[in-house]
Amino acid sequence: MPIFLYDTLTRRKREFYPNDEGCVKVYVCGPTVYAPPHIGNARPAVVFDVLVRLLRQTYPKVQYVRNITDVDDKILAAASESGKAPEEIAQTFTDVYHADMEALGVERPDIEPKVTESMDAIIAMIARLLDERHAYEAEGHVLFDVTSYGAYGELSKRDREGMIAGARVETAPYKRDPADFVLWKPSTPEQFGWESAWGRGRPGWHIECSAMIKEHLGETIDIHGGGIDLIFPHHENECAQSFCAHQKPLANYWMHNGFVNMGEDKMSKSVGNILTSEKLLQLDQSVVKPPELLEKERGEVARYALLTAHYRKPLNWNEELRERSRIDLNTLYHAAGFAHHFNNPADVDESLVDEEVLDALKDDLNTPVALQRLSRMAKGIRHATDSSDRRRLGDTLVASSSLLGLLKTNVKEWFPIRELKVGGERFEDEVKRGIIDRAAARRLGDYEAADRIRNELASYGVILEDRADGTTGWRYRRED
Repeated sequence: MPIFLYDTLTRRKREFYPNDEGCVKVYVCGPTVYAPPHIGNARPAVVFDVLVRLLRQTYPKVQYVRNITDVDDKILAAASESGKAPEEIAQTFTDVYHADMEALGVERPDIEPKVTESMDAIIAMIARLLDERHAYEAEGHVLFDVTSYGAYGELSKRDREGMIAGARVETAPYKRDPADFVLWKPSTPEQFGWESAWGRGRPGWHIECSAMIKEHLGETIDIHGGGIDLIFPHHENECAQSFCAHQKPLANYWMHNGFVNMGEDKMSKSVGNILTSEKLLQLDQSVVKPPELLEKERGEVARYALLTAHYRKPLNWNEELRERSRIDLNTLYHAAGFAHHFNNPADVDESLVDEEVLDALKDDLNTPVALQRLSRMAKGIRHATDSSDRRRLGDTLVASSSLLGLLKTNVKEWFPIRELKVGGERFEDEVKRGIIDRAAARRLGDYEAADRIRNELASYGVILEDRADGTTGWRYRRED
């Protein structure tokens, strides 16, 4: 089955044809590093990590670039508020982003350019746009002239009034047109800045990605990705300035993931309803030891949760989603263990990926269908009567899960023997985790594992009570 991807530009699902089948080129907008990432920031990282895994399963080479925006007015504001240098703010939150993405099982891109390291390319593209009369200088600024590009608005499908309102910037008196956007702006002595023909300054946000794409991938790439909130103005402006600089389209396919919602609202730093990775881990705490396993386990549960909805649809983030995802993921780990698949998951044979899982991902990254197939495969392992069949099915389950970035921990490490402190601060959380583990084992039919968990909890004085509605409660054992 060929790969089909939904293209935001044409508003339809299209069969994927790369410019060069020998090397697929992908660019995804990375973080602006002024604060810790939240789970909404993690969604595009996870989604496009799965896309790149799929492309690497299909094509001999993929060049994947995801940038770091370390020059931005939000970084300057954070630096001013904290009393730290902008460079220190940017480096701190770059490190935090890397650590969080690693915990989520997101692989590093092949190239991760920073804006601060791309200034020559940015200045060169601005100069070209000026030479081609698609930009102009005004009061120390360089601005893109949107009237010079007849297709402006084609990606976002907005009319002129909608584009001006959506740009969310104050109309400056030096603009020729209200929709014109900044390519270069002056910096004060205390702000970071670079020398240019237009004075000391720093780039506007939109020109940065266009320049980094040209520098590392060329003039026209195969896929450009990001969150749906980037369609306008960011990606619209990228389309305009890149085409005007090279007379070629920037990307052949545009992909955008939907929002992560908290309650009724989109998760947003500006709104203040964000769930940072730190808060996520606090809400999802389960085990006491070892701490390094803590991060991997919590991250993989969060990754599974992010894949339960189709990437183009909104995802409602709540406790129910996390608990359900943990049970489902534990079910997969129980199945792998039942198949005696205890080897290093990094050594999986990619040729064993299940065709139904592969087809689901080739159909515009339909991860919910792929996860449903993994669940059926787990049940098939439990029902297999021959040990060699179970092992073969286990190998297929692990290889197929790996394509989604799941089952990356050794099964024996995923279910460690826990050291509990009765009555301790996190004891009740640990009991709840044991109940969830047991529910996953029972659903799979692994009653031996379910009994082991019950007995383990009983050794700490915890009595489980299975209710008629299928839920399980617990109480402390009364001392005679």
